[in-house]
Amino acid sequence: MMPSNYNTAGTDAPPAIDVEALALVFGDRAVLTDFSMTVASGEKVVLAGPSGSGKSSILACLLGFLVPAAGRIAIRGEPLTAQSVWRLRREIALVQQEPDLGDRSAGEWLEEPFHFHANASRRDHLSRLPDVLRHVRLPPGILAQKSGDLSGGEKQRLALVGALLLDRPILLLDEPTSALDADSRDAVYACLAGLRGKSLLMISHDTGRGLDFADRVVSLSPGEAPHGRA
Repeated sequence: MMPSNYNTAGTDAPPAIDVEALALVFGDRAVLTDFSMTVASGEKVVLAGPSGSGKSSILACLLGFLVPAAGRIAIRGEPLTAQSVWRLRREIALVQQEPDLGDRSAGEWLEEPFHFHANASRRDHLSRLPDVLRHVRLPPGILAQKSGDLSGGEKQRLALVGALLLDRPILLLDEPTSALDADSRDAVYACLAGLRGKSLLMISHDTGRGLDFADRVVSLSPGEAPHGRA
């Protein structure tokens, strides 16, 4: 089990993510029309679909990086607006498909967010680092390696480690295992399965093996509304 101080959310908590009738248009192409989805507090959801179906764009909308043509988004019960976006981003940890570690060692990159005022109170979470590395099958020595010496799969797992250490209520994962071999992917899925009290939305092009850690898988096709399955 992952070391954690995670608190299980109460049953009366508002949804972690609530998306209603979202429409997203690029030029003359409608990427999403009437997209609605709710991620309950503490729920793990995989949003699956082919390239071009709008999966990454949905994450960008949830973070306020893209403004939809229509629709409504609420994070933990609070509407996402130009006024609330900076505050609500502090509720979310993002794992990108191709993390950019810059020209630093892996250890320096993991420590950097804890120098910011918003995360300073969580600096003691770095004491969990050896255990979290072990859960995603990364050796302690990787912390001394520079970004240019790391593989894509190592960067993805380091990004997940960083997100877990931040201990935010919501995890957004953008194809976090696309560069991993089967064993490493299974280790990441087992790590996600062990999380308690976290709300998780992961996007993936795959609906196959290993996604049983999720409570639901929602399938998305380009320009269509989602189709969910338990």
